[in-house]
Amino acid sequence: MPKIKTVHGFENRKVVAQKEWLVARKKLLVKEKKFSKLRDELALQRRKLPWVKIEKEYVFDGPTGRVTLADLFGRKSQLLIYHFMFGPDWKEGCAHCSFWADHFDSVNIHIGQRDTAFVVVSRAPRKEIEPFKKRMGWHFKWLSSCRTDFNFDFNVSFTAQQVKSGVIPYNYGKSNVVCEEREGASAFYRDKNGDIYHTYSTYERGIDLMNTTYNFIDLTAKGRDEKPGAAQDWVRYHDKYRD
Repeated sequence: MPKIKTVHGFENRKVVAQKEWLVARKKLLVKEKKFSKLRDELALQRRKLPWVKIEKEYVFDGPTGRVTLADLFGRKSQLLIYHFMFGPDWKEGCAHCSFWADHFDSVNIHIGQRDTAFVVVSRAPRKEIEPFKKRMGWHFKWLSSCRTDFNFDFNVSFTAQQVKSGVIPYNYGKSNVVCEEREGASAFYRDKNGDIYHTYSTYERGIDLMNTTYNFIDLTAKGRDEKPGAAQDWVRYHDKYRD
């Protein structure tokens, strides 16, 4: 039986007739359907998590001035925030967060139809955010949290002392991957009385759901084809790719 040579991380693959391929494909389909049902169940459990009422008032710097967390909802009852790694002294945002952000505008068109607002928040000041956003050609709302404790309260920014310690409180545990900024996403709900609740946050691999490119390439034979221990070393700002 002929085999495909090992290239670009491929394992050896058998080359078979269509009939034999169909048997293997249907066998995998059983597992895919089971996974889809498990994913639906996981999503249900996510929605059943208890909520935490937001008691602190957070004020962000936006394009039209200072706005509160409540303002970010607009007319929606739900709000998703992407925590974009862009520190106060940085000249450009994180390349990997930028990889995620390249997908946001297209999604934002649709999630608004499901009673959900979406914004991006970073600690960088507006004077640094705006030129970078323009360079990248993005249109989503991007706020600065440089005047609030928001990033620190949601464990995506860390004090100098925390960074110096070599361990930061991240992803509901302690992380030895030390950086002053980390990535994440948080969800909020506003009730009819105007009270706001934190319903969910996710970090690290949890944000994969927000990356459409990964969902596309996961369908291919090579898959993500990333180096073990150095995932995403291939990622560049989209205006830096050569082809």
